[in-house]
Amino acid sequence: MTAQAERQPAPVVHVVDDDEDLRQSLVFLLDSVGVQALTYPDAQTFLDEFDPAEPAVVIVDVRMPSVSGFQLQERLAELDYPAPVVFCSAYGDIPMSVRALTGGAADFLEKPYQPQRMVEVVQAQLVEARRRFAEHAERQAVRTRLETLTQREREVLRLVVDGLPSQVIAHRLGTSVRTVDVHRARIKAKTQADSIGTLVRDILTHRVTV
Repeated sequence: MTAQAERQPAPVVHVVDDDEDLRQSLVFLLDSVGVQALTYPDAQTFLDEFDPAEPAVVIVDVRMPSVSGFQLQERLAELDYPAPVVFCSAYGDIPMSVRALTGGAADFLEKPYQPQRMVEVVQAQLVEARRRFAEHAERQAVRTRLETLTQREREVLRLVVDGLPSQVIAHRLGTSVRTVDVHRARIKAKTQADSIGTLVRDILTHRVTV
């Protein structure tokens, strides 16, 4: 586990389902194993109230009024929200589960769920949530550092990421090697990187677009 993950608060579980009995039973079940759960009667209420910075796991029904579980899954992907999503539905079938998993869901459980199976899935995804949110925070930190760069500095950095030496970069950009080296120095200073090499490593590790 990374230092970033260790500093994070314990993830919570968001239960999004229009079935009140299921919401309350899940709260009771998860509370019995020391897991905090928050409930929402529909997807829009969840979208209006959740904290995207808080590490979490989302348990969601497929069929809900107004915004379906699949639509919520798509919306969370658009928001770049890294929480693992677990579907729990009484109407599950193979095409439905394939659609959920293809869309990035962590698991697909059928109602009525088996309590022990639910606990096992949630506990595994809480661990995954810590990892995902830590990576997401680190990726956002790299993006923030890159926002300090000018367009020209980004052009130079993209070519550095491609593995090109200063001489080739200078030729590509129609400038001098000295000018490229000045840009490299400014990139290092603005992003507060230990070196250009470590900055490139962070960009590649976290799959950040320059």
